[in-house]
Amino acid sequence: MPTVTGGYRRIRVTPYGPALGGAVRGVDLARGLDRETYAEVRRALLDRQVLFFKEQSEISPETQVAVGRMFGPLHMHPAAPRMSGYPEVFEIHVHRDSRVANGEFWHSDVSCDEEPPMGTILQLHVLPASGGDTIFVNMYAAYETLPDALKNRLSGLTARHASEHVYRERYSDRGVDDRGKAYPSADHPVVRTHPETGRKALYVNRTFTTRINGLSASESRALLESLFDHCEEPRFQIRFRWELNDVAFWDNRCTMHHAIWDYWPEERKGRRVTIRGDRPR
Repeated sequence: MPTVTGGYRRIRVTPYGPALGGAVRGVDLARGLDRETYAEVRRALLDRQVLFFKEQSEISPETQVAVGRMFGPLHMHPAAPRMSGYPEVFEIHVHRDSRVANGEFWHSDVSCDEEPPMGTILQLHVLPASGGDTIFVNMYAAYETLPDALKNRLSGLTARHASEHVYRERYSDRGVDDRGKAYPSADHPVVRTHPETGRKALYVNRTFTTRINGLSASESRALLESLFDHCEEPRFQIRFRWELNDVAFWDNRCTMHHAIWDYWPEERKGRRVTIRGDRPR
């Protein structure tokens, strides 16, 4: 029987896997959060990096926005269409006619922003009969297992996170005309320090990170490929199998994830809100 992690009065948190993750029971987010439960959820997130809320009711957009705002101001996606009446809500919808699926490559959400998101809260209301899992990676562990010589080499290095190659015309099938729009890019530390835990984590990903500054093109490419391969090792991962109305809440500052698109032509649909973060340091 998995151990329930300690000291909580309002929620029950069971480790999801050795690397990271916690299954949360005892709270229905559709009813919102009181201050004590909010504090316990925040503590659990810092401890386990990604939380999976089980046995949930469908959350209304109003309540999802309200819950997200308890953790901080909400982030507005630079490319995705916005839900009518709820511009903070990003509707996730993949179906037979979709050109792309959200999150189908390794990434940390919108790491191309100057102040990338702190966290993301996603609920899925429509699921395929099978498939559609999401893999999460512990980026603390990815950093901590590097050889000391490589840690020293990475110290002080920054990398460019860009999004033009990701977002241009990405949502054209959902009515987005982005002609003339400029998409964000930013330089961030290759190793960032989490502002709440003080722990160091690798902060690069295949989707947005395009080069390491100060290195030649070939050196940058070789080092990034090595870091990508290292971060994606199974020992740092968990694989989450969604059930109807599950909610996942992940910390973008110390995880990355990959939503697997293996269910075509079936449908996967839900809503997410994303919480603003700060400039990585």
